[in-house]
Amino acid sequence: MLHRRLFLGSLAGGLLAHAATTQVGPERGSLVVVGGGAMPDSVVNRFLELGGGKNAPFVFIPTAGEIDKYDDSWLARQFLAKAGAAHVTLLHTRDRKLADSEAFSEPIRRAGGVWFGGGRQWRLVDSYLHTRTHKELWRLLERGGVIGGSSAGATIQGSYLVRGAREGNAIMMAPGYEEGMGFLRNVAVDQHLLKRNRQDDLVPVIQKHRHLLGIGIDEGTAIVVQGDTAEVVGASKVAIYDAAYAPGADGKRYFFLSPGDRLHLAERRRIGTP
Repeated sequence: MLHRRLFLGSLAGGLLAHAATTQVGPERGSLVVVGGGAMPDSVVNRFLELGGGKNAPFVFIPTAGEIDKYDDSWLARQFLAKAGAAHVTLLHTRDRKLADSEAFSEPIRRAGGVWFGGGRQWRLVDSYLHTRTHKELWRLLERGGVIGGSSAGATIQGSYLVRGAREGNAIMMAPGYEEGMGFLRNVAVDQHLLKRNRQDDLVPVIQKHRHLLGIGIDEGTAIVVQGDTAEVVGASKVAIYDAAYAPGADGKRYFFLSPGDRLHLAERRRIGTP
């Protein structure tokens, strides 16, 4: 815990200094947080636009997946290449020492956007948390770039990591794997929400960690975060979990947002409502 406070404190005090103006999202840059499944063009195009367009440099990090080695032929089959992105660099390692090196993280310093693929969150934690690669991701946001990810690549963006257990992704709170990269502060992100009938799974997490904002995102759907505003983009719904939320007549401890809805992340309310 001390290591975590020192790491995040040095970022806030040195690299970013964003906490004074935003409470949840990054002061600069954007996040695209996708609930898994096939992504609609509206999500893909928003990510490319926020990263500088199809001719900008992008980085794809597939490390959450099971494969130990990836190559350019694999990269050519992924959505960025299919969408016409002309300059995509594959970045992958299982070696934390390598991830902590300048040479490995250098492509992020040139990138307009970085994408985390799906798989298992713990693999991203083991490879990148608190390394130079992690720091370069924060610097990317500070430059105004975009970080995106789907499924595991969505959950890793929160500060509290759910489904991080090595033993299986049904475990919501796993000691040793409860810390994400923190681009969304005091937030836990779940994915595949309705497709896998997970809409009640964040409830015990928020009951135990009452300061957290829970965000559950269905497949084919994203939140696009800029500052403390999140906009729902895509095909389905996003569920919002807040310990202070009073259940309605349906008794549910969360409420849904639909495409086009916006949420004030710090105030935990739909924008446009009192």
